[in-house]
Amino acid sequence: MEVITEGVNNLNIAAAAVATTDSANNKKNRIQVSNTKKPLFFYVNLAKRYMQQHNEVELSALGMAIATVVTIAEILKNNGLAVEKKIMTSTVDMREETGGRPVPKAKARDVAYGSIDQICTVIKPPQREPSCIEILLGKTEKFDELMAAAAAEEAAAAAEEQS
Repeated sequence: MEVITEGVNNLNIAAAAVATTDSANNKKNRIQVSNTKKPLFFYVNLAKRYMQQHNEVELSALGMAIATVVTIAEILKNNGLAVEKKIMTSTVDMREETGGRPVPKAKARDVAYGSIDQICTVIKPPQREPSCIEILLGKTEKFDELMAAAAAEEAAAAAEEQS
C-alpha cells in the first residue's frame, strides 16, 4: 500500500512541475502594464525587446492602465514595428458585499475581439467599461531593419556626443 501511495505522490509532483513549466513558458513574452509604476516608453522599449526575442509580445492591463496599453500598441504600430494579432477585453460586474452595487472586476478574457479601433467603439456603451485588456502584437516584416537603423542612429549620436 505504501508503494502505491508513494507512486501517486510522485505522479502528482511530476504533473504539477510540468504544469508550472508549461504555464511559465507560455507567458515569457507577456508584459503586465501599469499606468503608475513605469513611464510609457519603458513599456514601449520593453515590448520591442520582447518582440526581438519572441517575435511577438502580449500586452496586458487592468482598469485605468487599459489606455496605456492601447497607446503602447499604437506607438509600435505607427512606427511600423508591430501588427495586431489578437485583442481581448473582458468586463465582469460583481456585487459589493456591503452596498450591493455593481463593481467592475477583471475576469479571464473572451468578451470582445477585433482591432483596436473596433474594440474602442464596441466596448463603450454607457456605464460599461472594460476592466481587462490583452493585446497580442507580432513583428512586422521590416521590424529587424527598423531596429537596426535605430541602433545605428543611437551609436552615431553617442559617438558624436563623446567627440
